Amino acid sequence: MVKDAEAIAAGFDPEKPLLILDADEVLLRFMEALEAYLLGEGYELRLKSFAITGNVYDRHGVLVAADHVRELLSSFFTARTRDIEPVPGAADALAALSADWQIVVLSNVPSAQREARAANLAGHGMPYPVIASKGGKGEFVATLTAGLKAPTVFVDDLPPHHASVARHAPATHRLHMVADPRLAALLPPAPDAHVRIDDWAAAHDHIRTLAGGIRLRP
Repeated sequence: MVKDAEAIAAGFDPEKPLLILDADEVLLRFMEALEAYLLGEGYELRLKSFAITGNVYDRHGVLVAADHVRELLSSFFTARTRDIEPVPGAADALAALSADWQIVVLSNVPSAQREARAANLAGHGMPYPVIASKGGKGEFVATLTAGLKAPTVFVDDLPPHHASVARHAPATHRLHMVADPRLAALLPPAPDAHVRIDDWAAAHDHIRTLAGGIRLRP
C-alpha cells in the first residue's frame, strides 16, 4: 500500500499544491449507507457516540459484540462499496479546485475494495487516484508530500489520523471534516487539525486560499 503511494507520488508536479482526501464522511455518505445496510440485515445503528462498535443492536435490542460488528463492516464493504452516495457539494468543489490542485484519495477501505471505491467515486464525478491505506495515515501523507514545494492539505473525519499526519508530515495543513450532521454533533474539532469545516462550500473557499503558498505552522 505504501508502494502505491510512492508510485502515485512519483507522478506529482512538485510545484503544484496537493490535496489529500479521506473518502468516508468527506466524499461519501458512509454512515447513511452503513445504516441502511444494517437495517437490511436485521440490525439497528443507534448513534449515541462517534463510533460504530458499541452502537449496533440486533432486532431484539441486544448490543452486538465488537467482533460481530467487524464482521458486519467487512460484509458491508464487500456488498456496498460501489453504491455509497456522495457528500453534497464534494464533486463540484473538487472539480473547481482541480484546476490548481493535484488530488488523491487516501482511504482506509479494505484493499480488496480499492477498485470498487475508485469506481464509486468516479461514478459520482470524482475520478481521482485512490490509495487503500491501513492504520494511521501519517506515513502515507509523508510519502505523498515528500519533495513537494507547494502547499499540501489533508482532509479527514477521524482525529487519530490528524494526529498521525501532524507527527509524520507536520507541514501539511489539516482540515477536519465530518459530513454527517449527526456524527458532527458527537465529535468536537480534532486537536491536531488546523481547522474544522463540515461542508464543501466553505471547505472549497478555505482550501483555495492556501493555493497561493500560504503555509500554516504545524
